[in-house]
Amino acid sequence: MHVSPNAPKAYFLTARPKTWAAGLSPVCIGTIWASQMGSIRISVFFLTLLFSLLIQIGANYANDYFDFINGADTSLRKGPKRATQEGWISPRAMKNATFLIFCSALLIAIPLMKMAGLWSLGVALLCVLFGILYTGGPKPLGYLGLGELLVLIFYGPVAVCGTYFLQTSSLSPSIFIVSLAPGFLSCAILIANNLRDEISDRTVGKCTLIVRFGHRFGCWEYLLSLSVAFLIPFLLIVFYKAPAAIALTSLVFFFIPFSKLRSRDPLVLASLLPATAFILMLYTLIFSACLIASAH
Repeated sequence: MHVSPNAPKAYFLTARPKTWAAGLSPVCIGTIWASQMGSIRISVFFLTLLFSLLIQIGANYANDYFDFINGADTSLRKGPKRATQEGWISPRAMKNATFLIFCSALLIAIPLMKMAGLWSLGVALLCVLFGILYTGGPKPLGYLGLGELLVLIFYGPVAVCGTYFLQTSSLSPSIFIVSLAPGFLSCAILIANNLRDEISDRTVGKCTLIVRFGHRFGCWEYLLSLSVAFLIPFLLIVFYKAPAAIALTSLVFFFIPFSKLRSRDPLVLASLLPATAFILMLYTLIFSACLIASAH
């Protein structure tokens, strides 16, 4: 007998904690790279971390709500259960929760915007806007095959460079290079999600890149995203004299679940997403630890 979770657990599950690495990692990487320039402000770090996490949760809530409204959640989907589709949370309650989370994120960002300047309000609003438009609006961007581009931009340069600027009040070419690693690793998480949902997405007309170009394309896209991320530390060593120890992040390559990637079974592919999130988390930990160790 299937037992529905209580409301707090349903909201927690809908927040999809297995994807939180995508929101937290860029802030950690941007802060650690900024620490190489001098001392960092812990209060700024935690505010930035909380803002990024709330944006991530808000986007997950919005996806749950809009995919239900758009009819994208069907019995063919093999991923984690969706709260709105399952009836755990009503559509109206999920819509209100999405609004509340995004408003909370903007409130958290107020001290950060005061530090960065008025222009940062536009960046914060864009984070919210694209969190909604990914699956919401008359032409959801994720349904048009633009998901990878949005993830690369917002979980890469926007998040990492924004974090770095808040700590140092400056930007540099090196931080842009640094930002590509979490951006591409977050893309890999999305690609894992889309590989799993290829059959159901095709059925409901959700035209991700994998639906457009096929499973083999998705596998190569996934491997390319990881490969670019693992190349970044070597570029930093060669061109910016970064500590050679950060090359150790390439060891994460051995955690790629190749056997899962080759499968066409959605149930097998369902485990690819948390495995990829683990790779991002491990990459962040090793990259950060190597930089911290080199500074002492």
